[in-house]
Amino acid sequence: MTATTTPAGLPDSGRTADRRITGVLLAGGQGSRMGGVDKGLVELAGRPMAAHALERLAPQVDALIINANQNLEAWQAFGYPVFGDDIGGFAGPLAGLHAALTRARHPLVVTAPCDSPFLPHDLVERLASALHAANAQLAVAKTFDQPHPVFCLCRRDLAEHLGTFLASGG
Repeated sequence: MTATTTPAGLPDSGRTADRRITGVLLAGGQGSRMGGVDKGLVELAGRPMAAHALERLAPQVDALIINANQNLEAWQAFGYPVFGDDIGGFAGPLAGLHAALTRARHPLVVTAPCDSPFLPHDLVERLASALHAANAQLAVAKTFDQPHPVFCLCRRDLAEHLGTFLASGG
């Protein structure tokens, strides 16, 4: 058996063009609760947490990019394109999502935080199923009744709306 790969070297998902997905690892925080250390660069089992998260996310997407605002060389060492927020001042995960939406190559974008080494192997499948079943613009992971908005799948064309929201102070 052979696998087709995308230009980024990821396996071809076989998804139709309108359902192709860019994965985004969110690593744009300041690490303020960790004394300025990027959480994703903290080691777990001898490897940065981000390496575990990337390993789990990569097979689920058609392309992968990393949103980071500091320690760029460390993030670039993972071998994926790295970009910062377009909105200054460490505006949080929504700023990372907005920057990702403007850079994504595919119509759908999934996000996961860099400090999620155990993210489910079927995260994207579950989010996509919910998104398409509801014909929604956005699907967010939840555990019981607790939403986890940093794990989301959304349509790339939400970039303009999110940009407007963030520009208005949201």
